[in-house]
This record gives sequence, structure tokens and C-alpha cells, in this order.
Amino acid sequence: MQDERCSCERRVSELAIAYLCLGSNLRKREENLCQALTLLSLKVNLDEVSSIYETKPVGYKEQPLFLNLVCRITTNLPPEELLHLAKDIETKMGRVPSGQINSPRPIDIDILFYDNKVMETQNLTIPHPRLKDRAFVLIPLAEIAPDLVHPKLGKSIAQLANDVKGQKGVRKWYYMK
Repeated sequence: MQDERCSCERRVSELAIAYLCLGSNLRKREENLCQALTLLSLKVNLDEVSSIYETKPVGYKEQPLFLNLVCRITTNLPPEELLHLAKDIETKMGRVPSGQINSPRPIDIDILFYDNKVMETQNLTIPHPRLKDRAFVLIPLAEIAPDLVHPKLGKSIAQLANDVKGQKGVRKWYYMK
């Protein structure tokens, strides 16, 4: 007998591996990161979480230092729904659009990778387009996925982290387990 499930059911049961970067520089930064991870874990599987790193802000300079971490998740949500989940969590935690890029915020959640997918829509680009230039992303990402290869650049995360500028502005703040 043939499998009678529709292709939608098959897609839902397939899990994807994604990497997210979380950052916070307002209020209780560590608590914000923990709350965001808790909210994410209600909808996705948290597989691994990097240490927390304290980092200098990029772009908009006159603001508090950030705490950043990277996590690996497995999910059955397609990329667009994962983005929607991230934005819902940001809103729930008090992030308000400021009109300025890189402004202070209680939480920021970026999708870095989603499987080996390369995509660009109006709302979402995967891999994250500025990933290769951000030490505050590459250093924690290299901690949990050094051998992951960037599908467009053909380089490992360890190579990208080794070559990125701004490494001195990223210091290990706390080891999460």
C-alpha cells in the first residue's frame, strides 16, 4: 500500500537545523537572553547554546554593551515562520521599532543559517547577509559549530571567525550550559 500522507504532512515532520543569534543591551541583559531562549524552546528544540559574550555595539555607538549568544535549534517551522516566531518574541519582550538601524534593544533574534538553504525574500535573507563581518556572531557560532560551512562563501565558521575584524571587542562573559 502506498503512503497516503500528503506532501504537507511530510514537510511538517522533517526537521531542519538552524542557527540563531540573540543579543540584548537594555535592562537585565542576561535575563532577556534566558527569557528569549525559554520562549523559543516552546516552539523549537534548543540543541546547543554558546557561551554569552559581551560585545561592543556596531553602528549606533552611543549605547550600552551587548550580551550575545548563538544557539543551534531543530525545527519543523519553515524559514518564514521561524522569522515570524523570532519577531513575535522580540515584540513580546518589549522591542519597539526605533527607525534607526542597530539601536538599543531588549532582545534581537537573527536567523543566521537554516539547513544549507540560500534564500532572499523581501523580509528574510539566509544566510544572514552581514554574518561574515560580525565578530560578535562568528565567535560564539565558532564555539558550537566550527566546522559548519557557509553555503555561499565555502569557508568554515572557524575560518571566518579567525579572519573577522573586531575580535578584540568580543569577550566571553559567561558560559551557559
